[in-house]
Amino acid sequence: MIAILGCTASGKSALAEAIAGEIHRRGGTTPTVMAVDSMQVYRGMDIGTSKPSRDIRAQIPHAMIDMVEPSESYSAARFRDAALKIIDDHRLNSRPIILAVGTILYFKAVTEGLFSGPPAVTHVREELSRIADLQGSAVLHQRLMEVDPVSAGRIHPNDRRRLIRALEVYQMTGSPISTLQQQWLADRPQIDFPLILVDRPREDLSQRINRRVMQMIRDGLVDEVRELMARPGGLSMQAAQAVGYKEIIEHLQGRCSLEDAAEQIKINTRHLAKLQRTWLRRYTPTLTIRPTPEAPVESFAAEIIRRLGEDFGRREAEPSPEAVVGITNQKT
Repeated sequence: MIAILGCTASGKSALAEAIAGEIHRRGGTTPTVMAVDSMQVYRGMDIGTSKPSRDIRAQIPHAMIDMVEPSESYSAARFRDAALKIIDDHRLNSRPIILAVGTILYFKAVTEGLFSGPPAVTHVREELSRIADLQGSAVLHQRLMEVDPVSAGRIHPNDRRRLIRALEVYQMTGSPISTLQQQWLADRPQIDFPLILVDRPREDLSQRINRRVMQMIRDGLVDEVRELMARPGGLSMQAAQAVGYKEIIEHLQGRCSLEDAAEQIKINTRHLAKLQRTWLRRYTPTLTIRPTPEAPVESFAAEIIRRLGEDFGRREAEPSPEAVVGITNQKT
């Protein structure tokens, strides 16, 4: 098993698919690419999540895509349970698997476990729910801002479920949930498989984000969101808050123009990439890949297999000049 890390729009999925394709070309067992992504689990959320096409999925096995309806709530715990079953099955059958990590929290859930916190307390939740019913969830968000500004900065004012949980944890423990989670994160991850980091300069990544957003619009993102909203059950609060979807929902509800929505998607995606960079500092990659226009991310596949050894392909490959550019060994 290997994992590919990087910011959104860096090319992680393309690299995972290129590695899988290269191993298949050499006569090895084609690896499964597991999408470690909180939104690709939803059926119908295709364009806005940059989900691999059906043609690609017909050629390369993929896992953890199209797991649930977008009207359902999903969690890191559910993802962990399902993903570990797939990973264990692949290990038992000596089948390779590549994790393409889009949501670092879900990767952490799979590799490190989850912070559970104190159990739910019915009367506390009922009281907080009553406040939200009478005064709106923004009141809960303001309360959380006063006792746990870190969590308040992460949780949307309309995300009632997470607001209630954060306030419940504070009321029961006297400590902000963000502090307790940091205690959970104190130990560095114990990972016994290679990590590959796709690292792009900020300006390059920003340009890629801008181009990808505009391509999503051209590919029909507005129609996709409109169709999802019209489905029975619509979009769950979690799905509706996904970057790319919440902005188009605002547009479809008449609150902004399509041009403004597209610009906001770009801004919010760049903000997401900034947060991801912070999270990624926790990890020490085995190899760091630095693509350039002359050496696109896919060109690194053969060299990665060569450097990681024969476990990832039956025949050794000679490194191409393009593939060698920008690869850095960071641990043995």
